Amino acid sequence: MSTKTPKASHTKSSSHSKSNGNGKLGKSEYLERLEPLHLELNAMAHWLQHHGKRLLVLVEGRDTAGKGGVISAISETLNPRQCHTVALSKPSDRERGEWYFQRYMPHLPAAGEIALFDRSWYNRAGVETVMGFCTPEQTQAFLKQAPVFEKLLVDDGVLLFKYWLTVDQEQQELRFTERLGDPLKRWKLSAIDLEARRLYTQYGEARDRMLEATHKPHAPWALVDFNDQRRGRLTMIRHLLDHLPDVTVPQPKLRFPPLAHEPLTETFTGRLKPLKSV
Repeated sequence: MSTKTPKASHTKSSSHSKSNGNGKLGKSEYLERLEPLHLELNAMAHWLQHHGKRLLVLVEGRDTAGKGGVISAISETLNPRQCHTVALSKPSDRERGEWYFQRYMPHLPAAGEIALFDRSWYNRAGVETVMGFCTPEQTQAFLKQAPVFEKLLVDDGVLLFKYWLTVDQEQQELRFTERLGDPLKRWKLSAIDLEARRLYTQYGEARDRMLEATHKPHAPWALVDFNDQRRGRLTMIRHLLDHLPDVTVPQPKLRFPPLAHEPLTETFTGRLKPLKSV
């Protein structure tokens, strides 16, 4: 694979594609196209478990790009004991004194597991660099060490995928506004997020340096257009599945005989009673 900075992937809308009036993919068609991908994701999860493989997916991008949404789309039908979402908060005082990659290592997948990182060690090359939370020397050290760290993971058998979700500032502004006005999404908005609006260009420059230094044959980046988040999710999931072995593992047959009696009602003999239904 080429080590040049990757270009964003785009999906063309078919002539019969149902949009929601602004050219974006409508919810009904999105769910229709997502359903078979969920079946493939579950087959992939069985394959991982059967062969003891480890899948690590890093999802990066600007604020509001849609990282959490695509991670939810991947994980929502998978076994939560097998598929883990990792979204670390800011480092503690102790963690700031560790080797930079150290705090991420306990969250790496074990045999048969999937780890989906909602942001990852690439925080160092992005928000930490742009916001001045680390020194230029620390950024340069990271850009040298990250390919080496990832090579160790890949050489040990980890299936590593790195995605950058692209979003134009016009879409970012719309999503910031939506979060500001929606009490159910207000938690997604922070002072640092709002500062990112002013630093849109600087984030792009930091992103380009990061991609140039860390897009390697053993751990390439894939860029996905997330200006339409529904199309972006489908594109990313399709890419992930297409780059994993297409192997179906036979499922064990389970006997499900009829009950030997009439179904029982769950009853309680103590003082506790179920809550009244609303």
